[in-house]
Amino acid sequence: MRGRAVDTRARHCRHSVDRSGAGRYRDDAGRLQSAPRTFASKGDASRWLATAEADQARGEWLDPRLGATRFDAFVDEWWPTTAHLRSTTRASYEYLLRVHLRPTFGGTPVGRITPVMVQAWRADLLASGLAPNSVAKAYRLLARVMAVAVHGRYIAHTPCMERGAGTDEVPEMRFATADQVAAIAAHVPERDRVLIYVAAYSSLRLGELTGLRRCDVNPLHKTVTVARQITEVRGQLPVGPPKTASSRRTVRLPDLIATMLDDHLQRHSEPGPEGLVFPAAEGGPMRRTNFRRRVWVPAVEAAGASLRYQHVCRRSAGRDRRLPRRCRASVLQ
Repeated sequence: MRGRAVDTRARHCRHSVDRSGAGRYRDDAGRLQSAPRTFASKGDASRWLATAEADQARGEWLDPRLGATRFDAFVDEWWPTTAHLRSTTRASYEYLLRVHLRPTFGGTPVGRITPVMVQAWRADLLASGLAPNSVAKAYRLLARVMAVAVHGRYIAHTPCMERGAGTDEVPEMRFATADQVAAIAAHVPERDRVLIYVAAYSSLRLGELTGLRRCDVNPLHKTVTVARQITEVRGQLPVGPPKTASSRRTVRLPDLIATMLDDHLQRHSEPGPEGLVFPAAEGGPMRRTNFRRRVWVPAVEAAGASLRYQHVCRRSAGRDRRLPRRCRASVLQ
């Protein structure tokens, strides 16, 4: 009878082929599934099914239905597993997915994304004038998503195979003199001056400084303890743990900076053990965007320094435990 399986073992075996050349196989759950396409002949179908059965026996079977999953659908399925990531990281991923990944790969089955397609996508991003490090971030995220697809056996190999494509370009590090730091501090409002000095000579990130509370400062031992940070995500100011486990640390301040911080605590910090050490002028946590626009940019322009806060005021303390003559900085691109 036409359409009826001619393999007399069909009831017991994992695969069968009917007279029309359509193959059927049993998936890992034992359900009977149709092959991903209709074959030109019964022989072609039989060969495909034999290969599939051999792959299953070796543990190398890839269900073609999974490979047919569209990139958009796969990302939507994967996204809830990122709940453990920092809010700033998730916000960055959402932006990269929306702007750079979904428009190109969204409707493509994950099993059909090839290395050539990925290379062409990266080349287009670079040709568009997007900063190389932004392209590298987008590439790393795509590679992460496709690695999950490999792990879930949606695909056999990742298409993100270009060596160095996800590596950031690290510009040559410049140095700001202590005079430049002092010049910047001289052009900020008086209530923010100590923040500049503590940042320059403690290695604390801005979010770590804005998250400092009175209980984190030990005037006797001249130390500050990094126990949390405040980030800014979509206008919100969530309080969370430091960036990495190693970011939880206690830093000893140079004597003069410790004295300046003690005076600041008396004059500008919020009261009580949980009071913020560096609150905003209007009270409450300081916003990075407001600090940069109202305080940092005008100060560096007035000082003629043209330096970025996050590099001027980080990683300087390790160079000299006394008041250093130089602190690390990068030139604003």
